[in-house]
This record gives sequence, C-alpha cells and structure tokens, in this order.
Amino acid sequence: MACMFPIGNMNIKNAQHIGSAVRARRRQLKVTQKDLAMTCGTGLRFIIDLEKGKPTCQIGKVLKVFQALGLEIQIRNPAGDGNTKQKS
Repeated sequence: MACMFPIGNMNIKNAQHIGSAVRARRRQLKVTQKDLAMTCGTGLRFIIDLEKGKPTCQIGKVLKVFQALGLEIQIRNPAGDGNTKQKS
C-alpha cells in the first residue's frame, strides 16, 4: 500500500523541492536521517545532502529513498499534448 504524501501532490521543479518532499515525508513517518540511510543503504551524509537539495545527488539512490518512504514519481508532459507514445 502506497503512503500518501503529507502535503498532497507536488510539482517538483528543482532539487530543493525534492529535498523538502523527502524531509517532510521522513518526519511524518518519524524516521531519523540515520535510520533512513541505513534502510536505503546510503550514508547519512547522502540523506543530509538530499534533504538540503543538493543537485548532484545520485538518482539511483534518490529513487531508493523515495521507495523506502513510500513516495512515487510521476512524469507528465507539462504542455499536456496528450502524446503518451514513446519513441524508440
């Protein structure tokens, strides 16, 4: 069962927004940064940097953190042209 994000859906525009979302969710779950790092197999420094919005955090690790917190990423075309076919 996926957990709902505490402030609803967000339009993520930059690394700071990602960090804020991770911090808010972690706090809602009452998980420490250290425990989250251990659960995700990352270092504490990575979690701290991610929550601060460091733009060079590794995407693979970010995805592990999202999964551990029950967060989902949805990508959509902001133009809303309805074209959902992928090109090879």
